[in-house]
Amino acid sequence: MATVTSFESMPHPSRSELRQFAELFGPLYSASSDEARRQAVAALSQCPKVPNAVTFFIASQPIAIAAPFLTSSPCLDDDTLIAVARTQGAAHVRAIVRRENLSPKVVDALVSLRHDLPVAGPQEKAEHHSEPASPSAAAAQEAERRWREDELRQRIKALASHVHRSSDDRLGLRTLSPIQDALLVRFARNREGAMFAAVLADSLSASHWLAERIMLDISGQQLATTLKALGMEETEALYVLQRFYSHLDHETNGVTRGQFLWNSLHADECGRRVEAWRRADSYTTRESEFAEPAAGTDGEAAAVSPGAGRILRSRG
Repeated sequence: MATVTSFESMPHPSRSELRQFAELFGPLYSASSDEARRQAVAALSQCPKVPNAVTFFIASQPIAIAAPFLTSSPCLDDDTLIAVARTQGAAHVRAIVRRENLSPKVVDALVSLRHDLPVAGPQEKAEHHSEPASPSAAAAQEAERRWREDELRQRIKALASHVHRSSDDRLGLRTLSPIQDALLVRFARNREGAMFAAVLADSLSASHWLAERIMLDISGQQLATTLKALGMEETEALYVLQRFYSHLDHETNGVTRGQFLWNSLHADECGRRVEAWRRADSYTTRESEFAEPAAGTDGEAAAVSPGAGRILRSRG
């Protein structure tokens, strides 16, 4: 803590001071107690300048120590955040999602992590805490990650190719990944409709247009139906609904309109309804991709607006 306090007092540390701190931090951190480590990391999370090697080292520590650093440190750049999200557990990803300002690059990377990240067990945490992973172990971890991503892509393609799905493949029996769940709650909290729609479309494996259409239902019923079909927890779903549709927060006899709406929906029925929306969306998307502009009587192409579903210019 004395070393960290001394480093904190430097408003603009020089290169040599940054290098010296990086060399000292590792051995001192290893020799410190857990409480001292947490205090040191919490203090460094407020520093405007921390050596790159130290930032990645801290961000890769067990979440009980790394959480404040991942949530608030201004020293974590996009590449470091993405690397931590891809190599650490779901708890690290949730801490990253709580950051005030996430760039589109980081959001896209988080959304692309469709598979559930493994959460390290006590033994794995202890081993990771005592010594950093070797280059060979990191390479093996990266290879496994790529294999899992490729396997998941193949599974999604296989599911998309079947017209008749088995009951176990229905949307209503799937659940959101921790990353998707956390991002939906985050963007609802800040009322970032465009980003919320992007994550919702990814969660549904559907077009952005379908997600926007769901959100345009001002009653909130379509979004509630979708969230129940995706398996979102009730408390989080009600929070999301009330952030976007304020009228669902009004109470009658101690029960909000959102709760009435949520309790009136059945998961199986919601799953079937959303699957129907997805099939129609898939058909519409394919039609728009292969459709050619119709020639007018004067040889000019008629302008068509797919969103409005009408011809804007035509001649009889």
